[in-house]
Amino acid sequence: MSLSAPGPDADQLSDLLRIAARAPDHGKLTPWRFILLQGAAKTEFATRLDALAAGQGDAKRQAKLAKLRVPPLAVAVIASPKTSEIPEWEQMLSAGAVCTNLVHAGLAMGFGANWITDWYSYDAQATAILGVRAGERVAGFIMLGTPREPPQERERPQLEPLITSWAP
Repeated sequence: MSLSAPGPDADQLSDLLRIAARAPDHGKLTPWRFILLQGAAKTEFATRLDALAAGQGDAKRQAKLAKLRVPPLAVAVIASPKTSEIPEWEQMLSAGAVCTNLVHAGLAMGFGANWITDWYSYDAQATAILGVRAGERVAGFIMLGTPREPPQERERPQLEPLITSWAP
């Protein structure tokens, strides 16, 4: 879905983040955090990623930055697991649930929302530019804005082969 301005205002963004944070969180660890990318800061972040991709000689990576540049707001959800008896896997799932909540909240407020994990979610130099700390990972970039076109429907899996019933 192509997204353009306007995006959420400050009050709407506060509501969106509050809703996103209502994710399952075993142990109340808050094993995630948000990095907001908007305005001139988002432009600068994309410019630095563009220079990184150019330095790597990867035009495909440069082209993929359009997904980041166009929407007025990107929220990077950072999985930030804590040392705890709660398994890291559960903490990562909590970060994924935050992403899902943020997408659904954005859509419910009438915005368009895309959950993106592209090369800059995994490239060590790109995540360093973003400010991802040791032990953290990007769970997703949630792009928010006004939809310019209806979302494309995707082919969905047939559920029957995916469902089993446990029996002793």
